[in-house]
Amino acid sequence: MIKKEDLRIVFMGTPDFAVESLRALVENNYNIVGVITVPDKPAGRGQKLRTSPVKDYALQAGIKVLQPEKLKNEDFLAELKALDAHLQIIVAFRMLPEVVWNMPPMGSFNLHGSLLPHYRGAAPINWAVINGDKETGVTTFFLQHEIDTGNIIDQKRMPIEVTDTAGTVHDKMMLLGAKLVIETVENICNDKADPKNQKEYITEGMKLKPAPKIFKDDCKINWTENIEKVYNKIRGLSPYPAAWTEIVDEKGKNLSLKIFETEMSSPSDIQIGKIHSNGKDEILIGCADGALKIKTLQLAGKKRMSAREFLNGFKNISECHVK
Repeated sequence: MIKKEDLRIVFMGTPDFAVESLRALVENNYNIVGVITVPDKPAGRGQKLRTSPVKDYALQAGIKVLQPEKLKNEDFLAELKALDAHLQIIVAFRMLPEVVWNMPPMGSFNLHGSLLPHYRGAAPINWAVINGDKETGVTTFFLQHEIDTGNIIDQKRMPIEVTDTAGTVHDKMMLLGAKLVIETVENICNDKADPKNQKEYITEGMKLKPAPKIFKDDCKINWTENIEKVYNKIRGLSPYPAAWTEIVDEKGKNLSLKIFETEMSSPSDIQIGKIHSNGKDEILIGCADGALKIKTLQLAGKKRMSAREFLNGFKNISECHVK
């Protein structure tokens, strides 16, 4: 058991998802002795250096920031050791070498965006929505050699609504995850944590759902699939990396189209891959057993827009077809 005020924590993370957990720790008066995040990177037309959201928050909070290029670099390891942390917390960072995660005496725990052991991997939120799951959650676990396989400390569950996208699930999970991080640290401090091997969560005959990294080809829409599967894929990839399809216009030109938001329509006589529009505010694309109403979309090189906005400049969409 260790007193809260004596506990020294190093936090590791990069995106907005991680900021919420860091903020919760700071606002609950935990002693964050250092933050580890990615190096600044050039971005945009001017190639100005862009800092990570975690670095931005850490600097505002007056916390020491380390940005190693390589996590096995001797200088970085010396700086990390000098922070003399009891515990390391990792939220949306990168894979750590053993020399890093095994350094603090109380261990290193990670916040993962799924109910482990399901959805081990890089894209757990996307795959849960793509697969049409009705529930997901967050898990804290101690790091060990194989990715996302460490002993589970605690979990919190949350529903996935039929209208949720990967983006809305991400935002709700970000808040839930921050609560779980605080509860996990409290339990570790008070010797109430009871980590369990992930094998205890696997029942006989259970098939684990994976969450591999998503590539561009994985995002292409197959309009021959049933409407619910296509609908789930689009919302599971929205807003990023975004589902896409290729259409051929009346002149035979191929155009790439990202689709972010749709609505399932009743079975119709619209053929698979056929595009129907009233030319004003409605775009429908046929699937195997119905048609999807396209609500927000983006033509390559253009901004994201509603169907109505899109049709203002593309009234002949009905003369196109999905490739």
